[in-house]
Amino acid sequence: MDLITATPQGLYCPQGDFHIDPWRPVARAVVTHGHSDHARRGSARYLCHRDCAPILLRRLGDISIETLDYGERIEINGVAVSLHPAGHVLGSAQVRVECGGEVWVASGDYKTEPDGVSAPFEPVRCHVFITESTFGLPIYRWRPQHEIMADVNAWWRENAEAGRASVMFAYGLGKAQRLLAHVDPAIGPIVAHGAVEPINDIYRRQGVALPPTRLVSQMSGKDAFARALVIAPPRPRGPPGRAASASIRTLSRAAGCRSAATGAGAASIRASPCPITPTGRGSSRR
Repeated sequence: MDLITATPQGLYCPQGDFHIDPWRPVARAVVTHGHSDHARRGSARYLCHRDCAPILLRRLGDISIETLDYGERIEINGVAVSLHPAGHVLGSAQVRVECGGEVWVASGDYKTEPDGVSAPFEPVRCHVFITESTFGLPIYRWRPQHEIMADVNAWWRENAEAGRASVMFAYGLGKAQRLLAHVDPAIGPIVAHGAVEPINDIYRRQGVALPPTRLVSQMSGKDAFARALVIAPPRPRGPPGRAASASIRTLSRAAGCRSAATGAGAASIRASPCPITPTGRGSSRR
């Protein structure tokens, strides 16, 4: 008995008549998290973790939404559904589906290393586990988070001592907040792009501790950026290098002298990739 099947609309539970992270509008969508490749507009009803709800409301607008806590169970047309921590971003969840003594779990995006800003991943016992596998091949190796953050802080500190602003490109939901939670705010001021700061506010309202941030418009002249870390999202379309270049040009007008790096999540094969690795040590310009 297949509890979850693949359809043109996305993953579907026929016994419960609901979809998980549907690609197209459906009657009932169970959403694992708020990234745009998992949460899409147009469905009649949404179900997600309670911490994910404000993200969906901001991104999808006025929608009909029901929430659950982790481990809380509801029945949808006789199918038991519960959400369990995925460790990906705030409110991210694995979807556990149970019917007729069979248990299936759809992972959504997840990571197994705790990041300090989302509930840590919890293995869920099941008969069938449907996993996201973007970086599932064994050729990918991920450095421990504490090593990466030590590199980020060292890069920022080096730039600050030289009077350069540090510009880090990171996805507005998840990567930016993970970065914020682990940088050393004693190095200098932290400036958040206008697309990042509203998500920071949601994290803070949900009880996640993040250091104070300022908007670019709140900085008084280029001198104020001399020791700053600026966090901005990459442009959503186009090659990463072109996206970063376009954003650098925009920020440069405000920040002046700066060094840029990317934390957007790109990986390299047989290296030591990490979602928040600086790659622009040699890219400072005057």
